[in-house]
This record gives sequence, C-alpha cells and structure tokens, in this order.
Amino acid sequence: MQRKVYVPGVAALLAALLAGCTSGSGTGDASDDSKPGDTGSSAAAAEPGRYRTLPEPCGEVEPGTLDAMLPGLKEMDDGEQREKAYEGTPTVTYDTDRRVGCSWKVESSGASHRLLLDFERVVSYDSTVSDDDRAAEVYATKLRGADLSRPASSEPGGQGDGGSSGTRSAKESDDAAGDKAQGGVAQGGKAARSARRDDDKGKSEESGEPEKSEKSDKKDGKDDKDGADDTAASTAPATPPAGLEPRTLDDLGDEAFLDDALTTAASATRHRTVTVVFRTSNVIVTIEYDEQPGRRTDVPDSKEMQDKAQELAESLAGAFDE
Repeated sequence: MQRKVYVPGVAALLAALLAGCTSGSGTGDASDDSKPGDTGSSAAAAEPGRYRTLPEPCGEVEPGTLDAMLPGLKEMDDGEQREKAYEGTPTVTYDTDRRVGCSWKVESSGASHRLLLDFERVVSYDSTVSDDDRAAEVYATKLRGADLSRPASSEPGGQGDGGSSGTRSAKESDDAAGDKAQGGVAQGGKAARSARRDDDKGKSEESGEPEKSEKSDKKDGKDDKDGADDTAASTAPATPPAGLEPRTLDDLGDEAFLDDALTTAASATRHRTVTVVFRTSNVIVTIEYDEQPGRRTDVPDSKEMQDKAQELAESLAGAFDE
C-alpha cells in the first residue's frame, strides 16, 4: 500500500495565510476628524488642530460685558424678559462640532444694538495639510473680504499694512480721479450758470424788472428745512477717524483684524457695524457688534464700539489659552 507524502512547507504556508486573515479582520474606531488617505502613520499625516471641541457661545459673554455693549438690557422692566435677553439666541448650524454661534439684540431709548458671536472649528480633509494651515486659509479669505492683508512678517512677499494701504491708496486715487472728472463737469456747469445769471441780470437792467433769484423758486425756505436732516446725515463720515480705520491687530490670538463699516445712504439711519475676527490654532472667532441710532442724524461712535468689541475679543482669546 502506498503512503501519502506529507509536505511540511505546504502546511506552514497555510498557517501563515490563516494568521494573516485573522490579524486583518479587526476594525478600529474612526474619528469624525479623520482625513482621507490616512494610513495610520503619524509621519505621513499632517498635525491635527489644537481644539477638538467648541465652547457654548451663549455662555461665553459675561453679564457685565452684555450690559456695556447692550445698554437696553438695563432699561427692561420685565425681569423675565430681561433674563431671556441675557441668555441670547443660539445660531442654527448644521454641525455643532464644527460651528456654533449666539446673538443678542436689544433696543434702548436711543438706539438698537446687536451682538453676534461665532465660533468655527476648521478641519482639513487633506492628509498633507494641517488643520491650522487650513484655518489660516479660511482666515485669509475673511481678511481679503475686509480689503486688508496680512502683515509682511506673516505673509511672504506681502506688504502687510503697507500693502493694505497701497490697495486702499489705489482705490482712493481712482476715486479722486473720478471726483476730479466730476469736478470738471461741476465747474463747467457752474460757469454756465454764472453766465446765465449775468445774462439775466443784463436783461433785467434793460427792462427795469427786478432780478429773479434762484431762491425765489422755493416757498419760504421750506425746501431748505425739509432737506436739512438729509444734508446733515449725508455729511456723516463714511470712514472712521485716523487710527480707527479697518486694520490688522497685534497680540490677539495667532492673527486678527478689525473692520468698521458705516452706512451712508441719506434716506437711512446711520448704521455702524464693527467686526473683530481672530484665529487661534484651528478655531476662528468672529464678533459682530452693531448699533443703529433712533435718529437719522446720529452717528454711532467708532472708538467706543471698537473698544468694546476688542475687549470682548481679548476676553474670549484668553479663555482659549486657559
């Protein structure tokens, strides 16, 4: 009877294959922030961001700060309504792990104020780009939206504040050119009107009739009175005073900027919005502080609003560093 031949090498190969299948059958926990292409090698993947969660925004602003920024809170007689106003209104977002916000809006006897707080946690889905770098890109987009640029020290090849000034100077030059062109038309129109008045005056002297003034077309100065408020409102400065213009900020998070915008339409109430945006690692914080006076001729004070917004931003940045 023939004996079966036993081959030790075949048995060893089968054992190795079985061991390989067993070791690869396990499943690991996948993080929500995992990036496509991650192979588990820490050397290949970019660094994750410092922050994995976001704070509860409606609880981040102290009551004293709300009192200062929203004067109407103290004027509320209804205790229940005042308490609700202090709590704020959470912003509706699709993913609270990535973005949260809160807003407060209160009317006082002289103006209405609105405060908006927004936290955005940026996650890079590119394994070669860190969360911090991706957050810096998002911040840069916001910076450009405010017509500003990074300081030269943080943006290679950039002109920093000088670059911003250059951009604005170019725009101002274009505006000045337009004003000059319009001025030429205005001067021509003025000369034509002057010639017509001289001609009318000569005719009046020849005919003995009294000279007719442009103001005689108005009825008892009524038009001047009606337009007084609009004239005063239209002369409100569109840009903040020197030193308070939109700019990048130092010593606030990793990088920060401030924007200040005032509506200038003569038919609308003066409406100022001060925005402070800062980035700390992979989180971007946005503060929008808005004031709208009750009278069209009132102009919200830039310095006061900017000081309050920056004070809140510094407080929030300090909380992130703790």
